[in-house]
Amino acid sequence: MILGVCGWLGEKMGIQESSIRIGFVVAFFLFGAGLGLYLILWLVKVLSKD
Repeated sequence: MILGVCGWLGEKMGIQESSIRIGFVVAFFLFGAGLGLYLILWLVKVLSKD
């Protein structure tokens, strides 16, 4: 959404980015882990060279 993680992850995994966004929102509200996971994946995206 904001940092482009869902689009990047969807491209890497071959999954629609809307499904990934829904997964992050559900993880955030149910487990409180969605935001932390999103930020970790953003760091991975920034540090990867492809």
